[in-house]
Amino acid sequence: MRTRTHLAGGLAMLAGLFLAATGVVTMASPQAAAATCTAGTANDFNGDGVGDRVIPDPGATVNGAKGAGLVRVVLGGGKGVAEISQATTGMPATPETGDGFGISYAGYDADGDGCSDLVVGAPYEDIVKDGANLVDAGAIYVVHGTPTGIGAGSTIEGYSQAAFDSATTTEAYDWFGFALNAGTAASGSPYLIIGVPGEGVTLSGKTYTDAGCIEYVQGSTKISLSQNSTGVPGDPEMNDRFGYSLTGTNRYFAVGTPGEGAGDLEFAGGVAVFSHTLSGGMPTPLVGLGQDSTGIGGASEAGDRFGSSVSMTGYRPSDQTYNSDVLLAVGVPGEDIGTTADAGGVAVIRIQPSGAYTQVAAFDNSVADVEGDAVADDFMGQRVAIVNTDSSVVTTAANVRLAVGEPGKDTATVKDAGAVHLFRPLDTAIGTADKVLTRGSGLPGTATARDYTGMALVTGSTYLYVGVPYSKASDSSKGVLYVLTWTDIDGTTSTGTTTYQPGSGGLPDAGAAFGAIA
Repeated sequence: MRTRTHLAGGLAMLAGLFLAATGVVTMASPQAAAATCTAGTANDFNGDGVGDRVIPDPGATVNGAKGAGLVRVVLGGGKGVAEISQATTGMPATPETGDGFGISYAGYDADGDGCSDLVVGAPYEDIVKDGANLVDAGAIYVVHGTPTGIGAGSTIEGYSQAAFDSATTTEAYDWFGFALNAGTAASGSPYLIIGVPGEGVTLSGKTYTDAGCIEYVQGSTKISLSQNSTGVPGDPEMNDRFGYSLTGTNRYFAVGTPGEGAGDLEFAGGVAVFSHTLSGGMPTPLVGLGQDSTGIGGASEAGDRFGSSVSMTGYRPSDQTYNSDVLLAVGVPGEDIGTTADAGGVAVIRIQPSGAYTQVAAFDNSVADVEGDAVADDFMGQRVAIVNTDSSVVTTAANVRLAVGEPGKDTATVKDAGAVHLFRPLDTAIGTADKVLTRGSGLPGTATARDYTGMALVTGSTYLYVGVPYSKASDSSKGVLYVLTWTDIDGTTSTGTTTYQPGSGGLPDAGAAFGAIA
C-alpha cells in the first residue's frame, strides 16, 4: 500500500479509470530564460508572456509505481517540456501505486511574483498519522513557477488536509484534492479552492460519511466549508460528495454535489453558488440549485447526478460595463430521457450578484434539431466546458460556446467511442448551430471502442482542449490531446488541430492516461 511518512505543511461512470511512465525533463535553456517573471498571462509558469500547456497523466507509472501519476508542462514558444511527479527533485513525497497525482490541477499566481504556480491534486495519496495508514486521505502539491521553468528547481510545497488547514483533520478516504479551482478574485487577491468530497461532516452528533467539504483560501482568509456551514445551501447527508466538482471566475464559484438527495431520491444532485466577496470571514453563499429548483427544467430523479461537472464563464449584461453576472453550465449525465436510461443532459443558468438566477438553456439529445439521438448510457454532460470568447463586449449568443462530453456515445460501427457536442447555448433554438466531434470526424485519429472521448474537456477564449486519455487506437494507446481553435470550429479560419501525444514534440514516449485534462 502507499505510505507517507511525512507531508509538509462511481459517482461518475468512469471515475475508477484514473488509474506506465518515467521520462526526462527538458527545461528551457538558461539563455532563453527571462530575468524575472512577467505577470498578465494565464498559465505562464516561466513568466515569459507566453501561455504554457498542462497535460496530466494520472495513470502513469513512476519509478515502478503504477498509477502514481505525473503532469507534463509544455512551455510556450518551444522552450521545452517539464515533467513533474512525486519523484521530482524537491517534492516532499514519494511515488506510490494508485496515488493519482494529476487527477486535478489548477494554475494561478499564488505568490505574486508574476510566474504562474501549479497546484496538483493526488486524492488517493495515503497519509500516515500516529502510526496509522490513512488510505486515500489525499494531498495537494504547489509547484512554483520560475523564470527558468517549472519542476526540478522549483520551490514545492506538499500538504495533507490538516497540514493545509490546522482546523481540520486528515482522515482516510477524504479524497483531499479530488477537484481544484484557482484564479484571481475581482479584489485582486489570488484564491484557491480544494474539493474534499469524501469528508465526513458531523451534525447534531451524527457523522455523515462522504458528505464532503471544500477548503477555500483568498488572501489571508482560509476556511473549510460544508453544507453545515452558515448560509451554505443544503444539509450534509451521506454520499452528497460536496466538492466533487468545482468551477469559478473572478467573481463567483460553484461547488458540485452530485450525490445530493432530493427527498427520497438519492444522487439527484445539486450545485451551490458563491460570491468571492468575503463576509464574516467566508465567501458569500448565493444560491443552491437542483432540478427541483424553481425555474430549472426537468425534475429531480434518483441517479441524475446534477452537478457531476460544472463550468463557469463571465456574462456582461447590456446595462453594465463589465462581467457582473456569470453563466453556469451544469452536466446531468445520469438524466433519463423517457425510458432511455442515463442519456444525460445539460443546463445553463445565468446568475446575478444578488443570487437571482435564470435558466437560459436546458437540453438533451432528444431536443428538436440537436445532432444525434438520445441513447442509453451516452452520459451527456459527464464533462461540460463553457466560455465567453469575447468578455470585453456585451454578451450575446454569438460569443458564448459550450462543449459537452458524451463519453458513452457510439459511432455507427464503434461502441463507446465517445463524442464532444458543441453548442451556442444562448441561441433561441439550441440545435441551430450545434456540432458533434468524434475521432475521424472533426477530430484527428480513428475512433475505437471504449475511447470515451468527451471524458476530458477544457476551454479558453481561443482554444478548446479535448483529451482522449483512454484511447485504444494503436497510434495513440498512451493517450492523446487535441487543441482546436474556436474560429476553426466556427469555420472562419483553418489553422488546423494541434496534437500532443507521448513520443512526439519533445514529450517522452511513455504514459498510461495522457491528456486526462479536467
